[in-house]
Amino acid sequence: MYKVAHWMTPNPVTIDKDATIIEAMHLMKEKNIRRLPVMDGQKIAGILTEKMVLDFKPSKSTSLDTWEVHYFLAKTPVTEAMNPKPYRVTPDTDLASCAQLIHDRKLNGVLVIDSSDHLVGILTTTNALEALIAICKSQTP
Repeated sequence: MYKVAHWMTPNPVTIDKDATIIEAMHLMKEKNIRRLPVMDGQKIAGILTEKMVLDFKPSKSTSLDTWEVHYFLAKTPVTEAMNPKPYRVTPDTDLASCAQLIHDRKLNGVLVIDSSDHLVGILTTTNALEALIAICKSQTP
């Protein structure tokens, strides 16, 4: 109950490194998620978050019209906006250690990998809060 494996989201939704930012935006909206591991085949290439996408998009004060912005995002690969070195933990990592990492680094989640560096899950701040709630409730008399 105190390991990442118990609380992570297994088999997270991913996106290929050759996908475009507009494809990532649509996938995030469709699946109601805020972060996407970016994959190069079976290898992790990085992570793309909703915030990274928003920071990458041209501001509303730009002289580009909606169609030009859409065209720009449809031609730009996710690799242009992603973090190529996301934090990683294993399923056996203590939940408290992972939560400390998320807190100290001001992260919204970490990738969970197996011993072969393959993606097996993702642990988000929401997952960590769910664990905290369940653990606290189980300690209440």
